[in-house]
Amino acid sequence: MKEKLIEAAIKAKEKAYAPYSNFHVGAALLANGKIFTGFNIENASYSLTVCAERVAGINAIVDDCKDFEKIAVAACVEDFIIPCGACLQFLAEFVSDLEIILVNGRGDSKAITLRNLLPSPFSL
Repeated sequence: MKEKLIEAAIKAKEKAYAPYSNFHVGAALLANGKIFTGFNIENASYSLTVCAERVAGINAIVDDCKDFEKIAVAACVEDFIIPCGACLQFLAEFVSDLEIILVNGRGDSKAITLRNLLPSPFSL
């Protein structure tokens, strides 16, 4: 399943709308046994930009799949990038911990956990 997630994230990255930064990111989220993809969508007003991880999560939620299992995040650069704080908090709303597979522009991958990146998420 890891390889399928990586492939789906890389494919989603190609659909990114990033005319301002040219920084393409794709995500593939496994939820309820299904794969949901997303990609970053920029806006001239940067605060309205939506990250790939949240688009994938929203796609899962629209399909009533809230049991997030793992996510792959593919970037267009040679370094590994981690999801931003807003995306980490978004994911933490639905799962206390999650395997996050980071994929660089060469297709190399490494895994880290949501709890490692966001040890104390906000909750009510």
